[in-house]
Amino acid sequence: MGSFLFLATEAHGEGGFGLNLDIWETNLINLSILIGALVYFGSKLVGKTMSERHSRIAEAIQEAEGKQRQAAEALADQQQKLAQAQAEAERIRKAAEESAKAAKEAIIAQGEQDIKRLKEAAVQDLNTERERALAELRQRVAAMAMTRVEEQLKSQLDEAAQQTLIDRSIGMLGGRS
Repeated sequence: MGSFLFLATEAHGEGGFGLNLDIWETNLINLSILIGALVYFGSKLVGKTMSERHSRIAEAIQEAEGKQRQAAEALADQQQKLAQAQAEAERIRKAAEESAKAAKEAIIAQGEQDIKRLKEAAVQDLNTERERALAELRQRVAAMAMTRVEEQLKSQLDEAAQQTLIDRSIGMLGGRS
């Protein structure tokens, strides 16, 4: 930077701006060699660095594209599996609904059969109890009637009337003695 100021101030001795074209005073040859060496050696270094960076960036891009493809494939695969799982879940739900409906109908039919069977059993039990009660009632009535008839016969019939009744009964049976 000092050389540039020197060039600027020396051109016009009184502080003006101008160019000093004296090569030895301005050290222009050294600067040219330095800039040339920097351009020559630096371009190789910068070129090599740039090509390495370019290849790393290209590799990173290819790797990112590969990962993107893999992610897209995985996404498509998972979406397909999700669709299959949803279809399977829907099929299972429908099957469960049908099974529940069939079970409900079977339970209702079984319940109706049980109610019918219980009604028939109740009617049969009622008829049996009625017949038993009627038979018992008949036996009691017959026993009471027999007791009353015996009492009336004992009180109303004397010995001669009893003998006449016996003879008449035997005659009706078909044999006279």
